[in-house]
Amino acid sequence: MQIPGHIDPVVTPRAITPRADGRIDLMGLSHLQIRQLFEESQLDEKAAKLRSKQVFHWIYHRGVTSFEAMTDIAKTMRPWLADRFVIGRPEVVEAQVSSDGTRKWLLRTDDAQDYEMVFIPDADRGTLCISSQVGCTLNCRFCHTGTMRLVRNLTPGEIVGQVMLARDALGEWPKGNMASAADQDDEDDDVGHYTADGRMLTNIVLMGMGEPLYNFDNVRDAMKIVMHGDGLGLSRRRITLSTSGVVPMMARAGDEINVNLAVSLHAVTKEIRDEIVPINRKYGLDELLRACAEYPGVSNARRITFEYVMLKDKNDSDEDARELVNLIRQYKLPAKVNLIPFNPWPGAIYECSDPDRIKRFSSIIFESGISAPIRTPRGRDIMAACGQLKSSSEKKSRAELDRLAEEKQAALG
Repeated sequence: MQIPGHIDPVVTPRAITPRADGRIDLMGLSHLQIRQLFEESQLDEKAAKLRSKQVFHWIYHRGVTSFEAMTDIAKTMRPWLADRFVIGRPEVVEAQVSSDGTRKWLLRTDDAQDYEMVFIPDADRGTLCISSQVGCTLNCRFCHTGTMRLVRNLTPGEIVGQVMLARDALGEWPKGNMASAADQDDEDDDVGHYTADGRMLTNIVLMGMGEPLYNFDNVRDAMKIVMHGDGLGLSRRRITLSTSGVVPMMARAGDEINVNLAVSLHAVTKEIRDEIVPINRKYGLDELLRACAEYPGVSNARRITFEYVMLKDKNDSDEDARELVNLIRQYKLPAKVNLIPFNPWPGAIYECSDPDRIKRFSSIIFESGISAPIRTPRGRDIMAACGQLKSSSEKKSRAELDRLAEEKQAALG
């Protein structure tokens, strides 16, 4: 079924972006994948098993970018690794800081594709909003990213690399002796985590550019590294995957990743949701809400989050609020509703609901016993707020981006 205004994603799957120098970037690879690469590079089975566990730990738990820093690996072995492999990071083309402390990075892949990520600091947490695709295919009409064409999926390394880069920027890699899970045989085991207390980056949301469930395999593999106790060690309870409603993939996401689920709902009638979230024409409200009710692990302690952007005279009436409550009750959903004031962008055809209207909408939902906080817009002055992300390659000329990159390189010496 083809949806008007929506293109089903047809992209070439890739696990690694090839490098010009022929070396293989280990970023985004699991312990088992690293081990297999070492065996293919003529290490014997025993050596490959040992070295892959050591390298995995140094890359993801310690955040090193040089094999020379891996002090428990023999000095004669380190050049062998450096000749064949590299520990990459996304290239930072531009970094901006909002007046409210929000940070946004414009990143570039090895094949010159641009995408963005955002860090939002709060008093009790710090949330990193990461991208899963270059561009998007969903064409949600209130979303700036939705005006882009889909270029390609991000690889596991390009997804994990965003988290690594944020940890670099925030100076949050463990120091001193940290407990290792290097004796674990299964690289997918979600083994013991070190605490996030005292760290700025405590939460990850897959709410940046792209639809995560249209890049499921790469997102899953990246999040397993993020959650691995000998890797980045972030609990699945601190990770939220946001989808616009790719119903066939939702149960699989719960089974194979099992992180928190957020659903971009934004409307309670077929007519309005068809207009602003075109995927609704393929997977309607009934199908979507049934999939939410069946999401593995959903409970009062682990609620579905419904994202609801407030659009003036479009989806913000008292009747809309009451119908939202009715739908949540009808499907017996443990849920909360995040009300998002619309963040404007050049060319947008919608306006944000008036503040009093948003408060009234929230009150109706709260009075029914369902949490409905109003999200405070963050990073609007640098186009980093919800719905504003769009690759700056479409906002700036390629020449200007190249100039910024050259200036950055010159500053680094």
